[in-house]
Amino acid sequence: MDVVHLNQKQLAARWGISEATLERWRSVGIGPKFLKLCGRVAYRQVDIEAHEESCLQISTSQSVATQVRAG
Repeated sequence: MDVVHLNQKQLAARWGISEATLERWRSVGIGPKFLKLCGRVAYRQVDIEAHEESCLQISTSQSVATQVRAG
């Protein structure tokens, strides 16, 4: 199985956010898990998708995860 990685620029483009936002998120410990290899940051596709899944909402006041637990 091939592991797919995105760099900071690619992830910023995917989500339509700035690279600075990803940098800030890393510094405060939010956002998807990331790898730091030889000074370069990489995001695994599986971690990006897991983070996206955790952000799913069914309303402005309730996340999908909350709905599943309550279900």
